[in-house]
Amino acid sequence: MLEELRLTSLGVIDETVLELGPGFTVVTGETGAGKTMVVTALGLLLGARADSGLVRGGARQARIEGRVHLPADGADGGSHADREAAAAVRSRVDELGGDIDDDSLLLTRTVSAEGRSRAVLGGAAVPIGRLGEISDLLVAVHGQSDQHRLLRAGHQRDALDRYAGPELAAVADRCADGYRRLRSAERELADVTATSRERAREAEMLRLGLEELEAAALEPGEDEALLAEEGRLAHADALRSAAQEAQLQLTGDDDTIGEDALARLDQAKRALQRVREHDGEVAALADRLAELTYLASDLGTEVAGYAASVDADPVRLGHVQERRALITSLGRKYGDTVDEMLAWGEQAAKRMVELEGTDDRIAELREEARAARTDLEGLALQLSRLRHEAAERLADAVTEELTALAMPHARITVRVHQREVEHDGLLVDGRQVAFGRHGVDEIEMLLAANAESEPRPLDKGASGGELSRVMLALEVVLADRNPVPTLVFDEVDAGVGGRAAIEIGRRLARLSRRAQVLVVTHLPQVAAFADRHYVVVKSDDGIVTRSGLHDLGADARVQELSRMLAGVDDSEAAQTHAQELLEMAAQERRHA
Repeated sequence: MLEELRLTSLGVIDETVLELGPGFTVVTGETGAGKTMVVTALGLLLGARADSGLVRGGARQARIEGRVHLPADGADGGSHADREAAAAVRSRVDELGGDIDDDSLLLTRTVSAEGRSRAVLGGAAVPIGRLGEISDLLVAVHGQSDQHRLLRAGHQRDALDRYAGPELAAVADRCADGYRRLRSAERELADVTATSRERAREAEMLRLGLEELEAAALEPGEDEALLAEEGRLAHADALRSAAQEAQLQLTGDDDTIGEDALARLDQAKRALQRVREHDGEVAALADRLAELTYLASDLGTEVAGYAASVDADPVRLGHVQERRALITSLGRKYGDTVDEMLAWGEQAAKRMVELEGTDDRIAELREEARAARTDLEGLALQLSRLRHEAAERLADAVTEELTALAMPHARITVRVHQREVEHDGLLVDGRQVAFGRHGVDEIEMLLAANAESEPRPLDKGASGGELSRVMLALEVVLADRNPVPTLVFDEVDAGVGGRAAIEIGRRLARLSRRAQVLVVTHLPQVAAFADRHYVVVKSDDGIVTRSGLHDLGADARVQELSRMLAGVDDSEAAQTHAQELLEMAAQERRHA
């Protein structure tokens, strides 16, 4: 429930506070005093687009704060709508990092004179859209612009579906899911079918590539091994000559005994061995020379073996060079290295399996789409049946409300029908009809304003005042199914007067027993039914015009109603009439 609304530097309002409670609160005031700023402020809290023109002249920014009471889980008091909304809001605020203090949530919206806007939720800065998500769970605003929404087929369908209740809602959800499944299968089928030729060409190219790689019989790391082998074969003579010379310098031969490295190492070792017993350091050096001698001997043997193994093989060299040329050629198509080419082959083989299964996939998708369409036809029929049943009940309920709203001969008809199409429709009762995620039904509300007239669509046969009453009648009928705990009405009584105005006030009072109701009105007959009455007072000090909200007591309320009735607040006749209105409304509330 909305507990408080604080406005600062918004339009003609300097600073004011609107304290709210349960029941029916009304806001009145002279034209231009700023009463519509209350609804504008709520719109900003609901995430409406900011306009720097809303900032009061000379102020740096406009600021709107709303304080909402959220009943704790399991708390007594509050309507079912309050508790449902509170649970949803608490969860969302927690996700956004905001805090709820003593079951109260503070929502803030600021608009700078430069047009910048900022939103704060429970102390946490949030995107404007997030503020709107929270507020939409708490407050529903109905203004004269909502009359135009009422004319839309989608809005009329939503009203009927809300009235029908949870059984229809469950079928509607299943219908929406079925529609998504069908469209998804059809889109994939169209895509696979349209690209079947391209997929066939791709499969052929992959097949040729795989055959080429298979014929090459590549081995992992083969390119590096061949490069090394080509280097040895191409320089075999130079490698053998170098190895032979190194072996000669290490170990010599029969003609060079005593001149090779091994002989010199042995001589050095012997020289130190003769005196090793006289000094430990010399002994260590002698041991190291002995170890070096053994290493040189082994190395000489290995070099000799390498020299003997090096063989110039022109045939093998030619084969290696041909193999490397083949790998280079393949590399231009499939990868820079043999390992990359083999990886390409693995991926190509997997892709081939997918592409070769195109015909099977087309068959699967056709069957999937057929099954989804059959299921959707059944769900659409079920949904249509529930709508037809609810449409008659809704029409009767709204007609009854219109009778109470001084339209005794008015009749509302809720028409549920389908539109036939030649292609891409659902088969319903042997007809091809248009469909969407909401099923196959098109909903249209028609009004016969009097006994002699034929029902006509609301956009063709209803005046502004009649639309106001139809909208209010709908809201009353749907009140038990409205999860939003606070309802705001902005001059929805426009174009209405006399007895109809009294009935509107009576219905708003009845609605306030199920939800918190805030109404901005110019009709005294409506204002008389309120539990709490605020007036927007405008004063002019010659420099700045300020406007503020004042909570009216009993005497002040009589004066305000008399002003609304006669244009002046000191008319005795108007005051008498105002007192009569208040007494009548109070008596009806006591007997309600």
